[in-house]
Amino acid sequence: MPETTLQDTEAREVLGADAAVFDPLVHNPKNGVTGGVWRVSTGRRSAVLKVLTRNKAATERWAASDEPRHWNYWRREAHVYESGLAQVWQPYGIRAPRLLALVERPDGDVALWLEDVPGEPASAWPLARHVEHARRLGAAQGAVRAGDHPWLSRRFLRQYIGGNTLGQELLDEDEAWRQPLVRDHFPPGLRREMVRLHHDREWFLQVLETLPRAFCHLDMWPANLRSDGPATVALDWSFAGDGALGEDLGNYLPDSVFDLFVPAARLPEYAAAAYDAYLQGLRECGRDIDERLVRLAVCASAVKYDWLTALMLARAGEEQLDYGGGRPISAELRYRERGLTLAFLAGWAAEARASAPELGFPVPPSGRHR
Repeated sequence: MPETTLQDTEAREVLGADAAVFDPLVHNPKNGVTGGVWRVSTGRRSAVLKVLTRNKAATERWAASDEPRHWNYWRREAHVYESGLAQVWQPYGIRAPRLLALVERPDGDVALWLEDVPGEPASAWPLARHVEHARRLGAAQGAVRAGDHPWLSRRFLRQYIGGNTLGQELLDEDEAWRQPLVRDHFPPGLRREMVRLHHDREWFLQVLETLPRAFCHLDMWPANLRSDGPATVALDWSFAGDGALGEDLGNYLPDSVFDLFVPAARLPEYAAAAYDAYLQGLRECGRDIDERLVRLAVCASAVKYDWLTALMLARAGEEQLDYGGGRPISAELRYRERGLTLAFLAGWAAEARASAPELGFPVPPSGRHR
């Protein structure tokens, strides 16, 4: 619960009521940028309060940064809302919550008071709605240029995965791969492919950093989307910045399965349909681009999950919790679904290794073919 005097004063000014109830919302509590997220209700009206901070203790991995280009720059989301950039995709069916108020607090924190969007979360969407979102995303990213705002993230993926080092030494340890959860639920051959992905990490990053650019959300996953009638509302713009055209889609599809929103068994058909829809969106907006480069960006985005295999090796003996750490989930289910998804991403990586040299990129260190 936030400190009542300050929060109640803000709630009174924003919502026009003397009494307000603050209910915490699920978020990543490890991130040093996020002071907290609450749904604030007065009985007649409601809003979402998100506090941005650089004063919260956090591990080095999740520490807030004062560097505007850093992937975890603490004030970026406020800038995105202040500038109007959060709404530039609205003509294509994707928007941000409306900003009701932005409060600069005496302690240096920033309070974002946002529209409380009541629609269905994307974690409960049918596959057809996810595919439609991909079409809208393609149209939006094909049409919109964000401009060179000094607070947009740059080289996000390189920084993000570079800070995820937990368990990397386990990739080459036989005992780690013999743990029951890993042995029983990771597909045969996955170890070889994930070690290869790790070995080729720098090559993948260099490919992604030289592909056609787009304004990207860079945290595009179902927990950050809600429906608002036919429109889609995208939450949490704290990582927004420069990315490869197709990179957001390459994040969205596996994350739909990693967090158990879509069954891994449906990922191949889902990914194929969503990719076709994304290309359709690009064509609808008139973006003239070699579609092979878009496909390469989606496939090369597999490198974002280089760290995840090592993390799962490191945590195979721990209780498995859902996003936000609020409740335990089935360890067997998580490892089976994630193992299948990592194997799918190994296929993306192999496709990227094969196609990139045909498009003028160097052959990866581990070779072009399997």
